[in-house]
Amino acid sequence: MMSSASLTYQKLTPECQLDALASIGIYPETGLLALNSYENRVYSFTDENQHRYVVKFYRPERWNEQQLLEDHAFCERLLNAGLNLSTPLVFEDKTLHSFAGYYFALFNNLSARSLAVDDIDSLYDVGIALGKLHKIGAKHQFIERPTLNVIEKINLAASDLMSCQHIPNAIKAPLFETIEKIKYKISNAKLSVLPMIAIHGDAHASNILLKDGQPYWVDFDDCKMGPAVQDVWMLLNGDRQEQLLQLSMILEGYQEENDFNTDQLAHIESLRTMRIIDYVSWINKRWSDPAFSRNFPWFITDQYWKELLQSLQHQLVLLDEVPLTLQPQY
Repeated sequence: MMSSASLTYQKLTPECQLDALASIGIYPETGLLALNSYENRVYSFTDENQHRYVVKFYRPERWNEQQLLEDHAFCERLLNAGLNLSTPLVFEDKTLHSFAGYYFALFNNLSARSLAVDDIDSLYDVGIALGKLHKIGAKHQFIERPTLNVIEKINLAASDLMSCQHIPNAIKAPLFETIEKIKYKISNAKLSVLPMIAIHGDAHASNILLKDGQPYWVDFDDCKMGPAVQDVWMLLNGDRQEQLLQLSMILEGYQEENDFNTDQLAHIESLRTMRIIDYVSWINKRWSDPAFSRNFPWFITDQYWKELLQSLQHQLVLLDEVPLTLQPQY
């Protein structure tokens, strides 16, 4: 089997990209403009018929064909239910294509802007859209896609980081001690009892585009079975008061379309802590990809690891604090 380093994007040259598109009868008139994506390679272009597309070349060996098709089928189901999103387009009766070992898919270019993290006025509409998404997701069971397991995620990330060469010696011991304490606290939170539905899985602001004032969901690459709150907390930013305002706007819109069990809010900090640890592991695993060393140069600095340790120690404290709630506090 080829190593993960050799299965990055070294062979995905501009010529290979154009040949891949030509294999399904698409001929760009413009160059392929790289969009902001590290996990996959994503480009926008205009074809000979002046149609604007986005093409996504999926990272080799991350998802298999069945998992990618399940992503596409979920998007189609959401679109048919009236949700605004960018879905893979059909060419030659298929949404998923393969060329030179790379899976790829085409999407319409929405010509929209990303949701700003401080765009409080749009969060009500985002909440409505998320409520619709989860209403369909609650009736959908992924077979090939993973189910979110927080402790398993942390264990895998910690195991990966054990071999990371960039962690300063003085940081290693306290870092892994902190992760062990985090695991203990989260394991007692019993996230496994939360209802699992089909979710977007990576619902941060950059994956929500605003077009004509309406939110459109993009990039279902991380869709999975998970709790509804996983798609809620990633939209929260700032201090506690700012997050409470954002949360109230999101859930006000959400509950126009779907019920939300506010007991799930108690797990926000557990999910946030998991993501912090998983994010570090993700960068470490992808470090051989030149795009990562180029865009995350701070990853190999002592200062970054000091700040990461401080952040995780802060999360330990937050795991013991009163969770976010929309109920009055007395």
